[in-house]
Amino acid sequence: MSQDDTARAATPTAVVTGASSGIGAATVRRLRAEGYDVLAVARRADRLDALAAETGCTTLTADLTDQTDVDRLRGAVEERFGGDLTALVNNAGGAFGTDTVETGRVEDWQRMFDVNVLATLRVTQALLPSLRSGRGGDVLVMSSTAARIAYEGGGGYTAAKHAESVMAETLRLELAGDPVRVLEVAPGMVKTEEFSLNRTGGDAARAEAVYVGVREPLVAEDVADCVAWMLTRPRHVNVDLLVVRPLAQAAQHKVVRERD
Repeated sequence: MSQDDTARAATPTAVVTGASSGIGAATVRRLRAEGYDVLAVARRADRLDALAAETGCTTLTADLTDQTDVDRLRGAVEERFGGDLTALVNNAGGAFGTDTVETGRVEDWQRMFDVNVLATLRVTQALLPSLRSGRGGDVLVMSSTAARIAYEGGGGYTAAKHAESVMAETLRLELAGDPVRVLEVAPGMVKTEEFSLNRTGGDAARAEAVYVGVREPLVAEDVADCVAWMLTRPRHVNVDLLVVRPLAQAAQHKVVRERD
């Protein structure tokens, strides 16, 4: 084995999807700090270029709802990591719209299932062989507390996140006996630059109102810290599910807001 091969074998490797902003970008930063060789994947090349300049990560511009791009990702993992992948962080996702089930746009529901469920499925299927090889690996699914409850105006998103969570649970059962851990992080209220803005169709005032009066919502770095902790546990420790909320959020529907 060459010196380069030896160094590569000793370095943990990770793919992080949805890496251009928010939790994904914060996770790339944190895993780089932990010594991971990271391949950051997202649709926006300019954001990825800036992240690469900041962290030294490798990047791939891809739309993970497109199987051709997922196949390109599989090829990039083979080329960059020699097919030996330590961790897959399935972070790509999002919420679109706040309509009721009765008035919801089918296109919004389709988009939420495409990015939250089917993209996770496509990427996991593509990279499982690399996660099984060598040292064994981790599939981490970024779900949501929305995967554990229903609420008005969130039918499409909660349905998609329930499906993603069940996929993780099923995969854990199916991989029992394999050297692959299946981990799930379910964040509650996290204030990022884009999540609520995307959900409200770009309405900045409505997006900001989500967090009004909440003293300290979670930020992306809080969730990235959870991801890093889960991935760096001893190999025999499988953190099936980590639910993380800000102190001000006792449950999905119970949020303490301060008044002026």
